[in-house]
Amino acid sequence: MQVSTLIWVTTIGLILALILIDLFTSSRTAHDVSFKEATGWTAFYVSVSVAFGLWVWSYFGSTFGTEFFAAYLVEYSLSIDNLFIFVIILAQFAVPSIFHQRILLIGVMLALVFRAIFISIGAAAIAAFSFTFVVFGAILIWTGVGLFKHWNEDPEPNDNFMVRILRKRVSMVDEFHGSKLFVTIRGKRFATPMFLVIVAIASTDLLFALDSIPATFGVTSQTFLVFTANAFALLGLRALYFLLKGLLDKLIYLSLGLSFILMFIGAKLMLTYAHELFHNVPKIPTPVSLAVIATILTISTVASLIKSKQNPEMKAHPGRITTHKDEGK
Repeated sequence: MQVSTLIWVTTIGLILALILIDLFTSSRTAHDVSFKEATGWTAFYVSVSVAFGLWVWSYFGSTFGTEFFAAYLVEYSLSIDNLFIFVIILAQFAVPSIFHQRILLIGVMLALVFRAIFISIGAAAIAAFSFTFVVFGAILIWTGVGLFKHWNEDPEPNDNFMVRILRKRVSMVDEFHGSKLFVTIRGKRFATPMFLVIVAIASTDLLFALDSIPATFGVTSQTFLVFTANAFALLGLRALYFLLKGLLDKLIYLSLGLSFILMFIGAKLMLTYAHELFHNVPKIPTPVSLAVIATILTISTVASLIKSKQNPEMKAHPGRITTHKDEGK
């Protein structure tokens, strides 16, 4: 796949333009986002993503078009699980609802930066060492198995290493001061809870990148497609949060489904490496990957909605890779 400098510059320009549109329209003033507004923005971002995928299909061919949509579907599904964590962080820090939109937008921008860095490192590693596929595959399988074991548990934002360090070393106030990160009281500078929230969101984004980048490389080895699939999935994340906020509790088996997706992509990466060494080892085609991922997501979603209807008191959890007990070892 040959991507010219002009295409790279134009694509990055499009992504920056979408962020600016968001900054100067919906996110310009702090406010509670209505369901109607969230629906409109979600439809907009999904439409832009689909249009971009169709352009990739027509310009670079059906193979790369399929790879983009597979990568986008993987990232979008992982993004939904990320929303669970955001809900927990915003709730545990008691962030006023009018600031949710701005915090999530900052989180998306930080995630884009982290993903760009990890994608560059991952692409360079794959180009230099094909064994990187095995390393990525092992990471995804380990993550998938951990998530499978603890799919119905919640992470604890206050267990976040950076949050713990900051609480010990930085002078803080207990109340929010609008969207300010720092305030000066009687000549002394204090951090606000908003600062801790941003740190928690940023460090969570960093951890998500460690899983999502190998997952995307599992369905396409093209750096351009990995980057754009991540970018377009992240851009729609904020609006998706407000659209699904009331539905998230009902997606009981989503984390379980994602654990199978991660293990499947991990196995696919290892088979890809084995295929390069021994051509008789089968290689999973991208259309098959797309079908498997879509099937798992459909089954987990339908099963979740059925279960939540049967047991309304049962709530979904984002899952965690380890338990508190495991972390203490």
